[in-house]
Amino acid sequence: MPSNPIIIGAFSEEQVSRLTGLSRAQLRAWNRRAFIRPEFKIGDDARKPFSYIYSFKDLLKLRVLNQLRNVYNVPMKELGRVERELAHMGDDKWTQRRLWVLNRKVVFEEPESLRKREISSKQFVAEIPLEVVTTDARSDIERLNRREADEVGKIVKQRHLHSSEPVFAGTRITVDAVLGYLDAGFSEEEIVRRLPVIERADVEAARQFRKAA
Repeated sequence: MPSNPIIIGAFSEEQVSRLTGLSRAQLRAWNRRAFIRPEFKIGDDARKPFSYIYSFKDLLKLRVLNQLRNVYNVPMKELGRVERELAHMGDDKWTQRRLWVLNRKVVFEEPESLRKREISSKQFVAEIPLEVVTTDARSDIERLNRREADEVGKIVKQRHLHSSEPVFAGTRITVDAVLGYLDAGFSEEEIVRRLPVIERADVEAARQFRKAA
């Protein structure tokens, strides 16, 4: 593995849950409400891992939203109002700006005046709000992806993990997930790029596993 990997990646619902602190029930509810939907979909069975794929930008947004919703108890209605009010900014409002919370309302700093105001009410705030802080996503992903050298290219079954489906050693990624990418026409390079924990030897192991089945 390179010492400083470029993390572009794609993430399963389970991985996103572990990296954000959001429950899988919350992720599914937000998907159904179209509040935030995974960027990619490669299958119709939502119960299968990697049927829905979240991008790195999705992950960053969800990490911020987890802090707002589950740490600072910002109501969903307030988050929805912020989303609508700043729709022209896309996801950058969640991932590229510093945020604060005051009385369960989201606060931004106006670039022009450098004054802080609530987004939904447009009122300036006089009190000192709490800054929303999250840990570094890349460091967390690198820890999640760390494997031993002898695990690469090895397929195992573990009890209580994905209903004992075959997975790549040192990961929670199923062989079926990689085979699904291959069947969808993704190249080996694209699979490795989208799933940074997976290496070329794993993709070849998946091919051989299918042949032996």
